[in-house]
Amino acid sequence: MKKIIVPVDFSEQSNYALEVAASLAKKHNSEIIILHMLELSATMISSAGMPQEQVVFLLKLTEKRLKEFLDKPFLKDITVTPIIKHYKVFSEVNEVAEEHNADLIVMGSHGVDGLEEIFIGSNTERVVRNATVPVLIIKEEIKDFKVESIVFASNFEEENITAFHKVKSFANLLNAKVDYVYINTPGDNFLSTEDAYSRIAQFISKTNAGIEVEIYNDYTVEKGVLNYSATTNADLIAMSTHGRKGVSHFFMGSIGEDIANHAIIPVVTFKI
Repeated sequence: MKKIIVPVDFSEQSNYALEVAASLAKKHNSEIIILHMLELSATMISSAGMPQEQVVFLLKLTEKRLKEFLDKPFLKDITVTPIIKHYKVFSEVNEVAEEHNADLIVMGSHGVDGLEEIFIGSNTERVVRNATVPVLIIKEEIKDFKVESIVFASNFEEENITAFHKVKSFANLLNAKVDYVYINTPGDNFLSTEDAYSRIAQFISKTNAGIEVEIYNDYTVEKGVLNYSATTNADLIAMSTHGRKGVSHFFMGSIGEDIANHAIIPVVTFKI
């Protein structure tokens, strides 16, 4: 893990993410790239919009504020590179990550619920939807980020093989064990025990992985993942996500994004 991207907005949640990133950076000798996006638009900084002097003043002010925000004891002896972008475009987080060959995005989130989730969504959800790089979501302050147990929930269909290998590599990096679980729910997605184990066996044979998978029954996949993680005292939930957008996302959604919004413990997502 050579480079970690941390988007910051000076909030308490972004400070939580930064502290976790610092913990990882110290253990893996990583560089942290701090990304702050200004609330500007192309129109605002054009000749017809905000005067150039005002844009420069705002940039200088933001640089000063960012420098003060990064003046933290837990960042001592870590290489930190700040980047300020003019616009708030969430796809840019992934663009910066790819440009710098980053291995991970660490982002703070307070989550969302109800109508806010349907019509607005969270900033973290938008980053997850666009990111090809794994995204680690932090909700609370964690002084020393240490992961011993990871839950990886999957439907164990072939499209998840790549995510499966990424989760295994991530777990090895953190020296953590992984509990694999298939969430069985009532309705159209219900599988008999025999059918579920048959699907899991085919998945294991294609991955050449000697793993055990538990079948956990619940009313929804999201509830099942959260409840199973609680019963196993997991430190981290790993999920794959399609990153659906637009109308497709509105009607179909993404379980990975929903869990990222609602879980209390950290969640890491891997793009399929």
